[in-house]
Amino acid sequence: EQTPRIMAMSGRVLLLTASLGCASAFMLSPAPLSTALARAVGRPNPLLRSASLPGSRMARPGLAPRVSPAGVRMAVGTGAGTEAVDKRGRFGQGFEQGAGAGAIPIEGVRGEDFAGWLAQQDGPTQAFVAAMNFSSKTDDAGGKHLVIPGADMKVSKVVVIVGDSDGYGDFYSFAALPSSLPKSAGTYKFASLAGVDPDKAALAWALGCYSYNRYKSKKPENGDDADAGATAKLVWPEGCNAAAVMSTAEATFLCRDLITTPAEDCAPGDLQDAAAALVALHGGASSAIVGDDLLVQNYPQVHAVGRGAAPGKHAPRVIKMTWGDASDPTVVLVGKGVTFDTGGLDIKPAAGMRQMKKDMGGSAIVLGLAHMIMSAKLKVNLVVIISAVENAISANAFRPGDVLTARNGLTSEIGNTDAEGRLVLADALVHACELSPALVIDAATLTGAARVALGTDVPVVFVNDEAIASALGELSAIEDDMVWRLPLFKGYAKKLSSKVADMNNIAEGGYGGAITAALYLEKFVAKGTKWVHMDVMAYNTASRPGRPEGGEAMGMRALYKLVEARKW
Repeated sequence: EQTPRIMAMSGRVLLLTASLGCASAFMLSPAPLSTALARAVGRPNPLLRSASLPGSRMARPGLAPRVSPAGVRMAVGTGAGTEAVDKRGRFGQGFEQGAGAGAIPIEGVRGEDFAGWLAQQDGPTQAFVAAMNFSSKTDDAGGKHLVIPGADMKVSKVVVIVGDSDGYGDFYSFAALPSSLPKSAGTYKFASLAGVDPDKAALAWALGCYSYNRYKSKKPENGDDADAGATAKLVWPEGCNAAAVMSTAEATFLCRDLITTPAEDCAPGDLQDAAAALVALHGGASSAIVGDDLLVQNYPQVHAVGRGAAPGKHAPRVIKMTWGDASDPTVVLVGKGVTFDTGGLDIKPAAGMRQMKKDMGGSAIVLGLAHMIMSAKLKVNLVVIISAVENAISANAFRPGDVLTARNGLTSEIGNTDAEGRLVLADALVHACELSPALVIDAATLTGAARVALGTDVPVVFVNDEAIASALGELSAIEDDMVWRLPLFKGYAKKLSSKVADMNNIAEGGYGGAITAALYLEKFVAKGTKWVHMDVMAYNTASRPGRPEGGEAMGMRALYKLVEARKW
């Protein structure tokens, strides 16, 4: 979508446009099916413990696909070959089963309770804490920790200050521990969590195990390019739902990897392969409509946006996944899969194009969400639809001033080729509504205006049902996965007017860009269909414990809780 354009004029900075659609990318190696899944959820024993799949599209030295001894091959789109699933996941190397006998205790203490905790410790511990000048009195104390030795100078315990120092949730207080605690000291266990839910504390540990090393020539100490062996180990906390934590961490790792992967290794065809591998793991099915077949099958706007890209794996396509019992309520997840966005003929400036590998972030989030739903075996008939394209520049690229006809017959004048995400989502939303769904959720890196409104870390949501909107807001707060609702204000609809078509794909002026984009999409949602639209950055712009710079599954956990709670 559009990047804010800035022009220097007479010593001033003039903001020309402010409706950006974020970037995109996706995590696929030369072995497309193995890498997105295998890397994201299980290395050295991938979630796909199998993952030897044909079709390595790029001969890149040092990045050959790895095959586990199990060597189960998967038949794309059939659900075959799903027997060997690694129950540990890639982050699983940071966990151990067992009662924790002999494990080093980690004691979580609230900042206001630290003085009382310290008073209960023995003299040597008190002296060591004082010598280290360790306290909980600073505003950013949440997550501070101290490794305390015993009389034998071995690690005796770890104290960590628990608090929501940065506003993202107090459970992140534990996220720095896996990479910072001494690994050679032994295994650790949570002795106290200071009120943090065990599932969240374990998730923080799991997220703290993540790193993205795919293209590093120097690998971590275990010799692989994933995270195993590079972090301390934790005994699964008592009362923790390990399966739910694993599913969430796997989904997050997959999402992060997909978004962070450079676009050359994440073309629409690679994204198709990753989706097929994911649904096959769960016994579902997948299909894709590719290239000119999009015109035959009536996805004309997807075709128009993607036709300028190179053929083969770069060709545009609509990817579809199905899973579950058709008698259960149908939930459709729609993802924007623009694997790279040049802006088209309305080309982006260099700075605005730099991270456009991430413009498929919406598709990565719905794939992660789908993994969570399928792992939990929720009673839904799940359908995932991804419009996967590259918005490329070529002689065949669609042009400003063109008029496109969508799947439902509505026409759009192209006011800007950099507002392409809404065009490809429109066809997918029309098809979603044809399935008589109980709920439609779409996720997209759609507008810079949403980032201007709420910043990079809080996704904007638009919801056409008050009960769903209320439930989603409450659940996102409980999950510490914040989303925030903006209105579908009908007064702005006239900004999309066109003299030659039913509407324009871009609004007049630079104001309210997130709202006008949502109003455009709403025209492709059938009346009476319950719909959630999430406009998301899907990218951490800086590193924090458990949240490294790069792709991020923003809003995914909140949306999962909405589906799980059946608040629709």
